[in-house]
Amino acid sequence: FRTAFGVGGKLDPEIRGAVERLARRLTDLGHKVFPGDPDYGLVGLGLVPRGTAGAADWLDSIPDARPERRTEIEASIGRVVGKRLLPLARRMDPYLRRKVGRIFQVADVVLTPTTAQPPLKVGAYGGAGYRRTQSGVAAACPYAWTWNVLGWPGVNVPAGFTKAGLPIGAQLLGHDSDEATLISLAAQLEAVEGWAERRPGEPSSIRRR
Repeated sequence: FRTAFGVGGKLDPEIRGAVERLARRLTDLGHKVFPGDPDYGLVGLGLVPRGTAGAADWLDSIPDARPERRTEIEASIGRVVGKRLLPLARRMDPYLRRKVGRIFQVADVVLTPTTAQPPLKVGAYGGAGYRRTQSGVAAACPYAWTWNVLGWPGVNVPAGFTKAGLPIGAQLLGHDSDEATLISLAAQLEAVEGWAERRPGEPSSIRRR
């Protein structure tokens, strides 16, 4: 499962196994499943301007905001750099969509993990600086953001649980405006996977303050 240029992240073996199991389930349903990765090109260049400029707009819309230092840094980058590069990022959109979209010449849907790592512990990045937070989040979630940049549809579906009982997700990613295919495929999986009956176990204890 290839990630976009500039974004690394080690795929947890349990997550890989769960997504590959889901691929076999799709094969059992009569679909042709084969290895293949989109050519992401420089899609990452479209993320930073959007993300930082969006953070700036959001923060500037809140009266008397008192953000964390790392949030203020991201917004500052957005004001100084992100908004200046946003027009260029948007001009790149047609090229990036053509490049990534070539995968749909041979496939109808792309299957990837939703995250590369199991759910992080609450407070895992509490007190961390901007750079550490950004690199950590990028490593944990290197698969979903590319489709956000492209503006194309995606569906997160349950893929199982880790040995510790934590949920694992898989993504069904589609071409522009092809939500119908994704919803239909997800419905097929739901019918055979029994999602409503599969849920994390109850915690053995709850610590209250």
